Order: sequence, then C-alpha cells, then structure tokens
Amino acid sequence: MNDHGDGVLDTRRIRQIVRPGMRRADLLLLERQREQAVLTAMLGGLRSGRPGVVNITGTPGLGQNALLEWMAQLAEERGFRVLRAQATPAERELRYGAILQLLTPLGTLAEHSLQTMTGQEQPDLLPGLSGVLPALWEVPTLLLVENAQWLDPDSQRWLQALVRRLFAGIPVALVTTSGGVTGGGPDWLGTADAAPVTTMQLVLRALSTQGVANAVRLACGRAGDEEFVAAAEEASMSNHVLLHDALCYFADHGYPPVAARVPELRAITTAVIGDRASHALGGLPRDALAVLRALAVCRDLLDFSLVCALAEVRSVPESELRATLEAAGLTVSRGTAVRIRFPVVESRVLEDMPAEERGDLYARAAELAHRAAVDDEDIADILFRAPPLGADWVPRTLRHMSTAALWRGEYERATACLSRALQEPLGPAEREQLNLELAEAEVVTAPEAGERRLGELARVGPGEPAGKSLRPIDAGLARGNEPWAWRAAAEALAGATGGARDDLIALHWLAQQDPEAGHELMVPEAPPLPERPASPAQAGVLAWQLTARGRQLETARELARTALAGDKDDHALLMPRVVACRTLLLADDVVEAQTELDALLAHVRRGHARAATARLLAVRCDLHLRGGQFDAAAADADAAQRALPLSSWHPLAAPYLTTLRIFIALESGDGERARELSEESFPAGAEDGGAWAFLLLARARVACLDGRWPEALSLARESGRRLARRKWYNPALLAWRTVAARAALECGDRQEAARLSGEEVTLARQWGTAGATGLAELFAGRLNLGGPVAGIRGTHIPLGATDRLAYAWALTELAVAELDRGNRQEAARLLPGLTRFTTTYPSSRIAERVRWLTGELERPGARDLPEAWTTLTDAERRTASMAADGRPNREIAELLSVSRRTVELRLSSAYRKLGVSGRKELSVLVRTMEGRPIDVA
Repeated sequence: MNDHGDGVLDTRRIRQIVRPGMRRADLLLLERQREQAVLTAMLGGLRSGRPGVVNITGTPGLGQNALLEWMAQLAEERGFRVLRAQATPAERELRYGAILQLLTPLGTLAEHSLQTMTGQEQPDLLPGLSGVLPALWEVPTLLLVENAQWLDPDSQRWLQALVRRLFAGIPVALVTTSGGVTGGGPDWLGTADAAPVTTMQLVLRALSTQGVANAVRLACGRAGDEEFVAAAEEASMSNHVLLHDALCYFADHGYPPVAARVPELRAITTAVIGDRASHALGGLPRDALAVLRALAVCRDLLDFSLVCALAEVRSVPESELRATLEAAGLTVSRGTAVRIRFPVVESRVLEDMPAEERGDLYARAAELAHRAAVDDEDIADILFRAPPLGADWVPRTLRHMSTAALWRGEYERATACLSRALQEPLGPAEREQLNLELAEAEVVTAPEAGERRLGELARVGPGEPAGKSLRPIDAGLARGNEPWAWRAAAEALAGATGGARDDLIALHWLAQQDPEAGHELMVPEAPPLPERPASPAQAGVLAWQLTARGRQLETARELARTALAGDKDDHALLMPRVVACRTLLLADDVVEAQTELDALLAHVRRGHARAATARLLAVRCDLHLRGGQFDAAAADADAAQRALPLSSWHPLAAPYLTTLRIFIALESGDGERARELSEESFPAGAEDGGAWAFLLLARARVACLDGRWPEALSLARESGRRLARRKWYNPALLAWRTVAARAALECGDRQEAARLSGEEVTLARQWGTAGATGLAELFAGRLNLGGPVAGIRGTHIPLGATDRLAYAWALTELAVAELDRGNRQEAARLLPGLTRFTTTYPSSRIAERVRWLTGELERPGARDLPEAWTTLTDAERRTASMAADGRPNREIAELLSVSRRTVELRLSSAYRKLGVSGRKELSVLVRTMEGRPIDVA
C-alpha cells in the first residue's frame, strides 16, 4: 500500500518500526480472532464466486489497516488478485483518487478508464466501470480501500455503483477500513443498501487488560510487572497502534517492562502521540483545523455549535466537521460535547498557532463563555491565557474565583486569579485593594514576593495620601516583619497628617524591636506615643507597652478596651487590636479577651488574611493553654499552622508558634514530642526577634524535664536578658525567673534562686493582678525561698485567673511541700481545686502528679519522722517515697519531670543519708515510718 497517513493513529510506519526478524506486527492483531475468522470465511466464499462487502471500523488506531494488511497477504497466498487504494485527507479533492490507485495495476485492461478519469478522454458518469467489471470477474479479486472516511465524492459514487453490480457468481469482494465511526458504517455505504450482497460491519474494540499484558510480552520478550501493564493501558488508552509504537520504541531502548521504567514508558507514549498528532494536523482541512484550535482553547466547556461559532466556521455542516476530526483520531464525542482526545494533541495545536492569533482566540472564547453562563472557575482558566479584555466582568470574576480558592486552601490558584485581574484596566483604589489581597495570599506560597508587594504598596509617592501605607504595614506586622514595618512607618510619616499620622506613629512603636537601640541612618525619627492616645490604634499600642513593662494595670485595661471599641470596619488596623487582646489576657480579663479574639478571628477569616489569622490563633492558643484547656490549645496551634505554614512566617515570629507547641506537649505528658520540637531549626535571623525569648524558655523547660539543670538555668537567663532588652519585665507575660530559680536550686545555688524568686514576686506585685501575684508567691513558697510555707497558705487566686494551669501547678507543688513537711491535712486542703485536670486530661503531667499526691495522702498517717529523714532535701524525700512504693526509676523520672540519671543520684544520696543499702531497706524504713504493714516477702 501507499505510505500515506490516515490520521493521528495510522499505521503508516509499521514496516519501519518492526525490524526484520521481529514478530511485533502480531501485536496489532491481538484480540482480532473474530474479525480474522469473518474475513477468512469471506475469502473462502470468494473462491466459490460469492461476492462480499465488509467495512472494518472503530475508533482510530485499533489496527484497522493492520487487519487489512493481514487479509491482503492471506489473499495473495491463495492466488487471489489484490487491488489496493489508500484515501488521504490531502487527496480528498482529487477526483477518482482512490479508483486510480485501484485500477492502475490492471494496466491495459483499464487504460481507457484511467484516461477518462484523468481528463484525457471525454468524462462519463462512471468512467471505466462497465469496461473494468468483466476483467475483474475473470480472476477472484479483492479490492482493499484503506481509510474510506477520506474518499473523494467521485470515488464514493464509483464504489457504490460497483457494490450494486455485485451479483452471485461474481468473484469480487470489497473490504474498506475507516476510523472515528462507532457503528453503522460510513455514510458513503448508505446508498448501497439495495445491493444484492449484504454489507457487513466489523466494529473493533480496544484491547482488554489481558490484551495489553500480551502486547507487553510480545514487544518486550517477557511479561511485564502489574504496575507497568496498568501504566501502559492508561497511557495508550488500550489503543493498538499507540501501544504498538510505544512498546516497540521502549523495547528498542533496551528497557525492561518493570515498574521502575514507567516514567520512560509514559514519556515515549506521549512522544508517539505527539508525532502522530503533528502528522494528522498537516492533513486537516482548513475549517476542521480552525474548529480544532477552538476546541483546544475552550476544551469541552461549550457546545459544539458554539465552538464552531468561535472558530468562525459557517460554510461546513457541524456534522461533517465533527466526523472529520473524529475520523482523524483527534477528538471524541460524548453527546453534544466534543473534546480533544489526548492532552499532548491539545498542546501541539496551541503551540502551532501564532501567539497573537492564539491570544485573540482565548479572548473571544472568554467572552463567549461568559455570555453562555459557563462556570466562573472554567472561565478563569481561559482568562489566564487571554490578553486583557478591558471588560468590567473580568476582574470581578477573577476576584470571586480567588476568594473561592482561598476558602479551599488553594493559594497558588488564588494568587494566579488576582495576578491576572491586575492585568486589566483598573482604577487606583481597586488596583490597590487587589494588590493588597494578592500580597496577603502570596504570604503562604511566596512570602518574599508578598513582602516585596507590601513594600511597594507602603511606599508613598508624590501626591499620594500617607494613609495608603497603613494596611500594608499592618499586614507586614501580622506576619512578623517588625524591622521593615518600623522603617516603613517612619518613612511614611514625612507627609502624613491627621488620623493617618496618628496610626503610623502607633504602628512604628508597635514594630519597635529594641527601645535602647539608636535610630538607623536614613530612617526619620518618629515622635513618641502621647500619654493620651489620639486614636484607637495608639491606645492599643500604649496598652501593650504598659503591659509588657508590667506597669499601670488599670490604665492598660482602659486603653485596651478603648482600642477594641474603636472603628471595626475592613480598614481598621488589626495588630493594635491583637496586642490589646493580649493586654486583657494578661490583666486576668480572660473572658473578655477571648470574646474579642473570637470576633477578630471571624473578621480576618472573612477577608482571608492568612498571616493575621495565624497570629490571632496563636494568641488564642496561648489563652487556652494558660487556662489548662490542652485540646483547645492544640486545635488552635494546628489551625494556625494550616492558616500559615511555619516556613511562611517571618523568621522573627516563627519561634512563637513552636514555643506554644512545646508547652502543649510538655503539659500533655508527651516529653518526646517536646524534645523533637525544641530541636527544630529556624532560618537565619530568628534569634533577633522577641519570639526567640519564648523559645529559649521552652527549651529551658525541656532541659528541666531531662534534668539538665545548668543548661536550663543558662537558657532561662538568656530568655530573661532578651526580654529585658525589650523592656518586657512583666512575669505574667513569661515567668522565666521561676524556671531559672528552680534550676538554680537544683544546681545548688540557693542564693541565686532566692534572688530570682524574690524579683519575680516584686515584679508581679508591681503589675498587680491577683493571678500574677499569687503565682509568684506560691512558687516562692514552694521553693521555700520567700518565707515559711505557712506564710503563704492564705494566698488565694480565683480559678478564673489568667494562668489556671500555672496556678494548678503551684498548688500541686505547694501540697507536695506540705506533705514533705508532714502537714498532711494542709496538703489535702489544697487538692479539691485540682480534680478537673485528672478528669478532663487524665494523661497530662499535672494529672499524673495529682494522682500520685492523692495516693500519698490516702495512706495512714505518718509516725514520728526519723532524724535522718529530715536531712533529706524535698526532692530526695519525694524520690525516696516513690522508690519505696516500688516504682521503677523511669516512672519516677516521668512523674517528677526529671531525667532517670537525676533519680539515680537522688536515691544514692538518700541511701547514704538514711544509712540503708538499697530499695528493700528503704521500703522497710518508709513503711515503718508511715505505720504501714511490712511485706516480709
């Protein structure tokens, strides 16, 4: 046959692909036994003078032409005359193109007919048919027409006339192939229904899974892995020709059919499809190509009639265009919808278009889809590739799609929508708003790009109002970029007046990192905050300054409420209100603080400000943690992480969320998780932020858990130094002195522990809340550093105080101290307020501690204490009591939040002071002392 292509899935290169000696051509005939049986029977009837007509059809690429080639070889082997023709799109306008191919091998028998067809003789209605038929009858003849869907009209009429003349006794059979037809045969055979012979249709099907597996074995010489076979089936869509070419190329490279080579198989299959697509595109009629390009742009979003309108094709019937594309193997139809068959075909079509023409087509497709009320999500996909349209509906649609994407957490799509919207002609206010929304969305996926955009928005040009920089600076502060916000606010102040100036002053001082540091060069000096704030934002910042320094409690409360009662519209600054909420939290106004936090969260979530949402969730997590609500705290920490991944936080602020997670893990009894979190690394520069002081204290507490007391003391002191540099002295903010005092005591430095504890009490009293003062005094009493235990027994802290968790720990440790001193009744008096932890969070550290304490108090009352027992330290007494009860060192370490090595050292010291040799003698001594029966066993 001629080496002409019949479309994207032809078999024009089978002979080149299959090398001599290879049997891969059998692959194209897999699962064709039924069709081969029918064709073999037809050849048998042909020898007996029974004519036949068969059309082999189906989706392009199912081996139609390979089956035709097989039949031709079989007929030639049996001595039949075989005449062949191949129709092509390029020759569709050539009259009698296929008939010329059929009759040329007959030579002089058809010479007159050929001259008539080529115009050298006077043409008649059916040139040469009457003269050729007798010649065909002399020898059993098989007429093979490949790709009948491309027959020119004259060749169609000629073959129709031939079929009508096939009577019994005429040894002539016609076999055609066609692609893109799913049943019923091509239209050109429809007029041959009155023929005396029956036209048979053989509709081919794609390969089964087993068929694909057999193809792999044939091509590669071995069975393929199950995963490889599945990938081959998916990539080729079980198409014989595609699978044949891909597997042959794959095997020629020497690759084995194993799962590890699936990527190579996919790449080869894609290349095969692309090559065939390029070949087919070159043979498409101009109108069909225009429609295919329109389909590549709008895909299956529009009905085919609208696609044709988009392609501006009106002279060719839609049915003909649909049939042409499907016959080429380029499209598939589902009802009224038509879509391109393979993604690579769509890519080739778009790549081959001139850029200007492609952009214009996308623009017109977007307009048409908008008028046709196509879903906005799909219109947005078209707009991404279209040039600016200048229509009002475009930015509105893209902004709506950005919001929808943000709700779904698809930040990259949201930024793509906003970026495309900014390409349209916009007014200054609308452009500024879209840029701000884009910057806040970029914070998640491209934080550096978001920061650059905020910097551009915050920059005030000549004639621009200074107020335009407020929201960008506020957004940068929410992510934690304090140095930039500090500079940007100072620079914007130069031309600011009125309310904008007041708010810029507030943001500048809120962003200040180190009050002692001098001003940077080229950064204008900003005026100080006034004692009487001129705006709600200034009130919030001043409230936070007073709170962090632990001064003027009532004034701070009043200022915080003023800040939160101010303007709450979309343009109100957020970060001054966030620190106002923190002020209320540290002022023991917990319910009020949570109410305001919840309201702010609802507000920023509606605006999809991810950094602000994460910041608010972190503050609320702190509130829940201080209240001993571990589940709620963990949920907020997780939500903050989802709102803004840790990698997207500014390095200066990132440690804060990790600190909260460490505290949650510690209190929940998950020491291993706390250790993992404390070892996390942070980007360069994180050490310079205020959040680093919080992380240092969290690491100090983990060191306490492991009994690394010198390290814990060093970390706590460094945390305190960093806080002091910012003038953050309030122990309600971070009680680092308590941790340092305990570590100092364990290190044997009782004087340093007393100094730290006393300083904590002084500063707490200076702040003045019942919670902060009571906690400081309780811990001082527990360490026996602030006077005798009896001196603080009257200390009362309401359970609604800021830090109920710290309060519960203080009461627990105080009860242990009373028990160690033999004051069992006083210890029991402290327990009722602690039962909620044992029931709500039974696995938490404090619950374990309370249960142990309860068990100790339920034992019979102690007798006179041996003199040696009084020489033990509190820690040694507790450790010895637990060991006497038979608890292993590991369990004792967990209950006391110390390392196993610390337990061993305490027990060794206790054995020496008590004069006992080990646990057995220690158990007898303790049981005798407590009046319990001795287990002689």
